[in-house]
Amino acid sequence: MQPLHSCSPCIHAALGFSSYHSLISHHLLHLISEDDTLNAHHSNEGFGSVEKVVLLTFLSVVILMAILGNLLVMVAVCRDRQLRKIKTNYFIVSLAFADLLVSVLVMPFGAIELVQDVWIYGEMFCLVRTSLDVLLTTASIFHLCCISLDRSKMTPVRIALMLAGCWAIPMFISFLPIMQGWNNIGIVDVIEKRKLNHNSNSTCCVFMVNKPYAITCSVVAFYIPFFLMVLAYYRIYVTAKEHAQQIQMLQRAGATPESRPQPADQHSTHRMRTETKAAKTLCVIMGCFCFCWAPFFVTNVVDPFIDYTVPEQVWTAFLWLGYINSGLNPFLYAFLNKSFRRAFLIILCCDDERYRRPSILGQTVPCSTTTINGSTHVLR
Repeated sequence: MQPLHSCSPCIHAALGFSSYHSLISHHLLHLISEDDTLNAHHSNEGFGSVEKVVLLTFLSVVILMAILGNLLVMVAVCRDRQLRKIKTNYFIVSLAFADLLVSVLVMPFGAIELVQDVWIYGEMFCLVRTSLDVLLTTASIFHLCCISLDRSKMTPVRIALMLAGCWAIPMFISFLPIMQGWNNIGIVDVIEKRKLNHNSNSTCCVFMVNKPYAITCSVVAFYIPFFLMVLAYYRIYVTAKEHAQQIQMLQRAGATPESRPQPADQHSTHRMRTETKAAKTLCVIMGCFCFCWAPFFVTNVVDPFIDYTVPEQVWTAFLWLGYINSGLNPFLYAFLNKSFRRAFLIILCCDDERYRRPSILGQTVPCSTTTINGSTHVLR
């Protein structure tokens, strides 16, 4: 058993996460109590106290899980030398950082506005928060796209350029047009009408987009990355299927009554199973990405062409569905990997030797790896 003081860094880190989460929760509960008086005058608007508490609990869990999950990914790669050797993990760490910023800088303020149905931070911070929202969620999607691409010929310079692009390109569809008001051109009257639909004594942070911005933003932030991901994962699936067929043909050709299983055959069978598992994992990743983001970006393009008739509640639901993707990414890209899971246990259990790399009779058992379409997947 380890001395208690050896766990102090982990305890302090956990207390730090809990303090941040408690601060947000306390602020929300304070706003809820202040709003009880207003509910008596606006009984048909917004949420009741019970609904607010339920919603607060759900959003707090989502935010906390996103923060902890993405922090674990970043710390695990920084501490584990073997994880740092895999090129894919540079994108995973940068993805975790983007998702962490979403869960710290965007989601809490969105939760406060959603629960309270009022924006209390002023018009300028509304623009900043909206710009951060577009920037960080787009950067997250770009990282998902880079992870799916062929990295067989990747060099440190190319990796650095791709990472820089993941952060720089979203700036041109977030801070630049939003701060300049390009998204409002031609729809100022629609925005003012939307603001009047809220309580007359409260302010709101309304973000609406005209047709040019809706199309440009959606194409850059979602449809192009989506197309590249579909193409990349389709190639991975086809390659894995071809490998499996080739292995099966070789096994049938070498199967004779007097033949015995050779080590090469056993290795081929193991590789086929590993590649099949990798292809299935990629399908799960792609499915979750589409499920979380497709509703929002389809609505984002359609709404300006139907006179902005999509209900605000639908917008909010689709937006938070996309936010949830930032909390799912650590599970999809890291928790499905046994090397990451072991690194997480070491961190959470304060370097407990029981969770060091497993061995049998003193020999280390490496994780299974497969390379499909130039992408190395570490599986068990």
